[in-house]
Amino acid sequence: MNDCVFCRIVAGTAPATKVYEDDAVCAFLDIRPITRGHTLIVPKKHATELDDLAPETGADLFRTGHRLARALRRGGLASDGANLILNDGTAAFQTVGHVHLHVVPRKHGDKLAFARGFLLRRPYEPNSTAAAIRAGLTALDAESSPSAEGTQG
Repeated sequence: MNDCVFCRIVAGTAPATKVYEDDAVCAFLDIRPITRGHTLIVPKKHATELDDLAPETGADLFRTGHRLARALRRGGLASDGANLILNDGTAAFQTVGHVHLHVVPRKHGDKLAFARGFLLRRPYEPNSTAAAIRAGLTALDAESSPSAEGTQG
């Protein structure tokens, strides 16, 4: 899909601040974030809507969303929770024709800031934001490593 901006991001021919990538999915910062750390996860294989998405790939997408939401609690962003949102089709406000899962960090008491962010959609400093998310992923990996399990009481 040469026209698809998300396919170009996956291929590395369009700019993006990537925070995670594996064989099935690619995660990068939203260029119009609702909150700092708002990340998009896309399947590497193009699928316009859920009808086009293989169930296994959907599982990969949500598995990664789950992992990133957990990582956001551990990195420098220190979120208290996250919204995982998938808009399927233009009727559901999907604006890019490539399936993508939004992971939006949330904090207790952020309703006004969240509403303002939803309206303004202004970027935050991407390099430090991506570094904070990657630090959360590293912390999450350390928690689940065999050596970490042996030190927990």
